[in-house]
Amino acid sequence: MRQRGNGMGRPLTRFLLDDHRRLDALLRSVVADPLKVDQPEYNQCRAGLLRHIGMEEKILLPAAQRLSGGQSLAIAAKLRRDHAALASLLMPTPTASIITTIRAILADHNALEEGPGGLYEICDDLVGQETDQLVTSPCAAPEVAVMPHSDGPTVVNALQRALERAGYNLIEDQTAGEKLKVLPNEKEVST
Repeated sequence: MRQRGNGMGRPLTRFLLDDHRRLDALLRSVVADPLKVDQPEYNQCRAGLLRHIGMEEKILLPAAQRLSGGQSLAIAAKLRRDHAALASLLMPTPTASIITTIRAILADHNALEEGPGGLYEICDDLVGQETDQLVTSPCAAPEVAVMPHSDGPTVVNALQRALERAGYNLIEDQTAGEKLKVLPNEKEVST
């Protein structure tokens, strides 16, 4: 019998929880200085979050549906709307509001995946003999090529629609306002 709760003894849950913790730590380091975004750290977090979303969308949710006899999981639609909202928040240049909103969505979203009866527990229960293959697939997922930030009206409109579909709004960060400065990426600094 598999152990429930913290993911111990459940390799898929453990792998994905570890990735959540890594991404949470990166996101915290992005705004260690509340008035600045550490752009190199943000770039890492952005690519990592997009890769994590890709693992869930391209590997985990389809496998869960297949192993459930073709039935989509009850929480799949909500997770996909959240993924779309998060991906849209990663398109524009980061602001305090964007980072605060990402953190708020992840708090709710991660609970749906990690909690009792959440996506990870369901998948660990479903995979049975396929556990090794299903854990290996996300581990082997390629790094994500991340496009430059885009701040145009089309992006802003798409962001608003994705947030609304997922049941969220852009959160105004009252502590830092929009005074947040983006530190240049080390590669972008001319010498």
